[in-house]
Parts: sequence; structure tokens; C-alpha cells
Amino acid sequence: MATSFDRTLGNLGISTANTAAKNAATKSPTMGQADFLKLMTAQMKNQDPFDPVDNTQMVAQMAQFSSLAGITEMGSTLKAIADKLGATSMQDAVSYVGRTVLTPGNVAYGRASGGIAGAIELGADASNVTVAISDANGQLLHSADLGAQKAGSVSYDWDGKTAAGADAGAGPFTVSISANDGSRSVAATSLVWAPVTSVSTTSGAAALTLPGIGEVPATAVRQIG
Repeated sequence: MATSFDRTLGNLGISTANTAAKNAATKSPTMGQADFLKLMTAQMKNQDPFDPVDNTQMVAQMAQFSSLAGITEMGSTLKAIADKLGATSMQDAVSYVGRTVLTPGNVAYGRASGGIAGAIELGADASNVTVAISDANGQLLHSADLGAQKAGSVSYDWDGKTAAGADAGAGPFTVSISANDGSRSVAATSLVWAPVTSVSTTSGAAALTLPGIGEVPATAVRQIG
């Protein structure tokens, strides 16, 4: 049964059925805040004096308008907060330049004192964990058996010497990780220390540029040196 509000829309040349179908097809809101207020004003001006809008119905419509206004304001506030958080993230990331960070990767450069340090993130307990370090040509320089390890982070440190005792140089070095629990393979992520050379933004998020690794999101950093 048509209400006085529906009749008012009809007098204005607006069909509620057609509007609903059109909005369903375009996947857009039925009306905005300004449209809602305009229609309510038109309803009051054009209401039938012999069948005025029921007070209860008017209160309900006012409540809908208040809710719409609140949602609109909340959306604007959330966007402002998101923009602020993005700016803060970028500002914090800039402070990383010139420092070293521990991040997922398999390419590392030697320290001034020689060798490299890194870590392994294990997704589950492992009965055996192995780390292998090769030069830029793929030649194996060092291999270490870390034995059984619990799930979580496992650190390692290589002094930069080959099995023959020679200095392996400054790299770059490639780190390979192997982890298993008996015959079952265990998920393992290689973490390496790398210097941050610059910062950029990718899709609004701060990204760090690391030599040998490329760009990684600031959120991927596990530790700052």
C-alpha cells in the first residue's frame, strides 16, 4: 500500500520501484544526504492536508536521515585517519634510510668485519634445519647444519670464511634454506640483513629499497639494526 511519502515521490516524478531497480543495476546508494533532505522537504510541502504524514513515520524518516548523516561523517573521518596513518608510516620509513633491516630475502652483502648474519622463520618444529651460502656464480661457500629447531625465528652467523679458510669477500651472497621434520618438509623463510638505500610509496604504502632484494614493504621489516 502506497504511503504519503510514496505519493509525494510520485508527484515529483520519482517511482520508488524504478529507482530501486536502477540502483540495484548500478550498485549505487538510493540517495545521498542532500537528496534525502530535499525529498523530506518536498514531502512536507506537498503532503495532503486531509492525510498528513504520520508523526511516527516522520520521526522514522528523521532517524534515517540522522543515521545517513552519521555514516557520511564517519566515512570522512575514517578516510582522514587512514590518510594520517599512511603519512605517519611514510615518515617513519624515511628514518630507515642508512640503517640495516632484517627482512625476508635470500641475497645478502658482507659486513665490514666479514661474513653475514641472518635468521630463519620456521612455520613448525623441524628435526633438521640447514643453511647454505653461495657466491654470485652459485658456488657453495659455506653450509651449516643447525639441527633440530622449534617453530619461530632461528638466528645464524657466518664469519665469511670458506671451508678452506679463505676470505669469501663482500658478496653478494645467496642464502638457501632447507628445513624438514623427518620426511616432511617444513615451511621456512630466509631473513637477511640489508641496508636501506631509499624509500618510496607503492599504492600509498611505504616501501624500502634494499640492494640485491629490491623493494619490500616497511611492514615486512622484522628488526632494525
